[in-house]
Parts: sequence; C-alpha cells; structure tokens
Amino acid sequence: MNSADWYKDGRTEIINDLSVFFKRSGKGKSLICIHGFPSSSWDFATIWPSLTERFDVMALDLIGLGKSAKPNRPLPISLQADMIEGLAVKAGITEAHIFAHDLGDTVAQELLARQFEKSSKINWLSCVFMNGGLFPETHHALFIQKLLMSPLGPFIAKLMSEKSLKKSFTKIFSKAHPPTNEFVHETWKLTSGNNGISMMPILIRYIEERRTNRERWVMPLVNGVVPIRLINGIEDPVSGKHAADRFAELVPNADIVLLENSGHYPHVETPKEVLKAFFEFHDKL
Repeated sequence: MNSADWYKDGRTEIINDLSVFFKRSGKGKSLICIHGFPSSSWDFATIWPSLTERFDVMALDLIGLGKSAKPNRPLPISLQADMIEGLAVKAGITEAHIFAHDLGDTVAQELLARQFEKSSKINWLSCVFMNGGLFPETHHALFIQKLLMSPLGPFIAKLMSEKSLKKSFTKIFSKAHPPTNEFVHETWKLTSGNNGISMMPILIRYIEERRTNRERWVMPLVNGVVPIRLINGIEDPVSGKHAADRFAELVPNADIVLLENSGHYPHVETPKEVLKAFFEFHDKL
C-alpha cells in the first residue's frame, strides 16, 4: 500500500488543540499501533490488512510527524501519550493492546507507567515492542541523532535531505532487506512536509527523556504490568541484539523473538516474520 492510499481513508481529530491523523479499521479487540522516528503510521501499511482481520486497529501519526500537527513547541513523550489517550477516549476505546516501534516504544512505556501508577485513562491489555530504546544504556544513537540533539540541531536539520535520510536508513536496515526507494521517498515527503524538518531537533529530545525517566519507564516492564513481547531485528546497530540481551537480563521471564536478516524496521523489512511472532503472542494470551 503506497502512502497516498494509506492516507486517503484516514481522518483527523483535534485533541488538546492539536490535529492528529489516524486510521481505524477492522473488528475485534482494540489494537493501537505507535510508529517510530522519523517516519509515520504508514510504516504499518504492509502488515495492516493482516492486523485488521483480527483486531479493531488504530494507527496514528505522532505529533510532529507524518500528517499530524507540527507545532513550534516542545513535544515531550507525555504529550504524545496524552494524544493517544485522548484519541482513544474520543473514539470510544476503553481497553486496547499496543504494538509499538522505536519512538513508539518510549510512548508505550509512558502509557504503561501510567497504568502501573493507576492513572491511565485506558486499560492496556498487552504490549508488543519492536526495535527501540527501551533501556537508554543500550541505545546506540546514530551520529546524525547526536548532532540533532546538540546546540547545532536546528542548523543540522536544515541540511537534511532525502539523500541523507536514505544513507541513515541504509545503516539501520539489514543487508538482506535494504530500504526501498519508495520507502525513503515517501517517508522523506511525510517527514519534511508542513515545515517538518524544524521538528527534528525538537522531537529528538525523547532520547534525553529516556535517561531522565529510565526508572519510571523500565518499572512496568520489570513488574509485568501487562503481558509483553519483544520482536527484535538483530541486525539493527541502534537497538538490535544487544538491546534484546539487555531485555533478557532485566525483564523476568522475558518473551523475545529474534529475527535474523532484519534490522531496525522489522515490520517493513520482514513483515511475514513479524506477523507470525505477533499473532503467536496473542494466541497465547
């Protein structure tokens, strides 16, 4: 499914004075898909038809990315979590499963922390994480990410291009499944549209937040607040096998599926394997 088809049957809602793009389709228990940085909900397009056969699936563009609002203001993880809760409540969703990737992992950790603290507006039933910085001590940031976090961030962002995005994606995808030209081109259009480049040094602060909030965001994982599975593309230099090993160390009875020939975007690179691991997890619940 190309990005034009993905977005043509979506909707926009105003939550907390910000516009949020989302798609919703399927029947069954609710499932909320949370994408990563710097891409969009379109990341889930390949596996969307299979997910909607079994779930009432909602996928949204996080604030600052895709076709959601791109405001010139701080965009902390708490705001992203507020938007998801607000959108779910407005859609009549009271309980749901989570399927998250990258930046979405961190947003999911905030949502689960709220459940652990008994302040969540939604009853979360389970969470499947894919490659992301669940533990700041094992997250190996790309050089471009470090630059965006520096005082030079706004200047560096202006130098970004489709070519540089492809270079970054090629580093984190597996050798067996490199990013396609379509994925790079469409992601660049969605990222850069509506003054989106200015969002990059604002959004990238989530890496610092991971360090500040480490204990609070790791607590729900260690305490098993909901059933959790990690699906990990082991060729990812940012959060691959080394991150899965840390997950195994810290999470009791850790449920991990390691995917060979898969990198940072397993659902884009090896969608069949991801769906198999995802549905096997849900079949056991």
